[in-house]
Amino acid sequence: MFKNILAAIDLNEESSWEKAVPTAVELCRSTGARLTLLTVIPDFGMSIVAQYFPKGYAESALAETRAKLGVFASEQIPDGVEQSLIVAQGTIYEEIIRAGGEVSADLIIVAPHRPSLKDYLLGPNASRVVRHSKCSVLVIRD
Repeated sequence: MFKNILAAIDLNEESSWEKAVPTAVELCRSTGARLTLLTVIPDFGMSIVAQYFPKGYAESALAETRAKLGVFASEQIPDGVEQSLIVAQGTIYEEIIRAGGEVSADLIIVAPHRPSLKDYLLGPNASRVVRHSKCSVLVIRD
């Protein structure tokens, strides 16, 4: 059924992955799909933003986040699940949609990311991914 599943997570927000990653793993196991874990860091490239950070900060942040995502994947993704990791930089929903196209995802898994408003709002990034994605999107609620 699925060949490529993209799970978008925030390494700093457990609610973004505590249910989404196990669900993604189970779907990959049952369908033989490849799992891509994606995390997005802010874009430091804009001159108005970049001037407040030391030179080379963006590259350092990307490298540190790649390492953290690798550790996360080794702890959370069991052997036997084919996987790849992407650390993107930019606007969250745009990077999720772009990465989905890049890996030919036929399913994107996201969490609402606003636990306190979970019964009322989907969250701006998850909502935009649902509206603009060219593939199916599974929103995992708490």
